[in-house]
Amino acid sequence: MFGATGYIGRFVVKELVERGYQVMAFARESSGIGGRKGQTDVMADFPGAEVRFGDVTNPASLATHAFNAPTDVVISCLASRTGGKKDSWAIDYQANLNTYNEGRKAGVAHFVMLSAICVQKPILEFQKAKLAFETRLKEDTEITHTIVRPTAFFKSIAGQFESCRKGAPYVMFGNGELTSCKPISEKDLACFLANCVSQTDKVNQVLPIGGPGPALSARTQGEMLFKTLGRSPRMLSLPMAVMNAPTALLEKVATLLPAVEDTAEFARIGCYYASESMLVWDEKRDCYDPDATPSFGEDTLEQFFARVYKEGMAGQELGDAALF
Repeated sequence: MFGATGYIGRFVVKELVERGYQVMAFARESSGIGGRKGQTDVMADFPGAEVRFGDVTNPASLATHAFNAPTDVVISCLASRTGGKKDSWAIDYQANLNTYNEGRKAGVAHFVMLSAICVQKPILEFQKAKLAFETRLKEDTEITHTIVRPTAFFKSIAGQFESCRKGAPYVMFGNGELTSCKPISEKDLACFLANCVSQTDKVNQVLPIGGPGPALSARTQGEMLFKTLGRSPRMLSLPMAVMNAPTALLEKVATLLPAVEDTAEFARIGCYYASESMLVWDEKRDCYDPDATPSFGEDTLEQFFARVYKEGMAGQELGDAALF
């Protein structure tokens, strides 16, 4: 299990252990948000799993510490921490490729990749990097694969919860109906990923997946948030120009100053998530299709908001991906 200490990865490890699998969780020596967790902390997080430490960007480290014994299945939840160009290609592509190459040598028969539904319209560097690795998996005729493309995560949807609790308005773009998604909880997604280890109908498939219930627009999400707070909705509508204009300027500056490339990329990421739905894209109809976006699991966003209202956002920190 790679990406074991990430937002989704840690739930996948727990799910696999509960199902009785022999699990090896691979982690950096300093893991978690900001690298605040050391080896002892990480090992304590994963009772029932064997925890090993190394560097996914170094094939020799993987060969020595992860694949020094026969291995059946790899699940990779590796993802760029920032979405910057260099980090995206180093992790979303190359680190995944490293685990795949070294895994083949150790006898891996099946590779499960956590991708993202937004790769359907690849504009951003991390999307292109994920797609490039997806292509490598699909080209292999010896190792089977499952590529899982989830929609939005609860933590991303809840990014404005605390500010609204303190009295700020809920910020949305346009009329709040520009984008929609079917958010899925970390627990439900972990369950789906674990299913991909043994369910034959998921072999050699690319599987978009969302949470239960209908697609939710930004406006609906905001209204749900204020309902949880027991207040009347207070919404702030902004035009997309607020995002587009600075992004266009940064892109021009980046052509002259390479040091600004990542800043421009972060701005593009913000624009993308403000204007694109996290649903299955219907190429023939040239639109997003909520009905074609599969639902899975039991946890709803409304239940999540209720839990955050009582317990706070502990464990749901955005960390380096705060822009997302």
